[in-house]
Amino acid sequence: MIEIRNLTKDDAVQISKAFVEQGWNKPIEQYINYYEEQELGKRYILVAEYNNEFAGYITIVWNSDYIVFKKRNLPELMDFNVLEKFQRKGIGRKLLLIAEEVVKKKSKEVGIRVGVLKGYGQAQRLYVKLGYIPDGEGISKDNHFYKYFEKTEIDDDLAIGFTKVL
Repeated sequence: MIEIRNLTKDDAVQISKAFVEQGWNKPIEQYINYYEEQELGKRYILVAEYNNEFAGYITIVWNSDYIVFKKRNLPELMDFNVLEKFQRKGIGRKLLLIAEEVVKKKSKEVGIRVGVLKGYGQAQRLYVKLGYIPDGEGISKDNHFYKYFEKTEIDDDLAIGFTKVL
């Protein structure tokens, strides 16, 4: 029922359309760019299909922009999405575990970041269940780490980093 494969150039339209139907803005150009980065070896993308229908994806960025992972030379799992109608079917777990196997060929450890808002709750729980631990840096946005009593606007870009030894 769940098939995992690499992103192809032809996937861009289908993936963008699926997210638009869900009410999310994920432009076609994003996936064309991902495909080009995959061809250059900068990013590795896994696509999930459920009963032959696009269900989600995860990308592996070999050189993270997140300063904590960059300093430790950790690949980062990022832009990990499963369409809402396919959540809670094991698709995200399978994508994540296969991505870890890909990373394991190049690194003994991997990083992932997740938003702190309620909509990310399922992802937060999945990462902990699969052995990811917080990186200890707290919440950040654009490599700025917030300190006690520092005010910030709450938005979708606030995230917390996790790592896992593979």
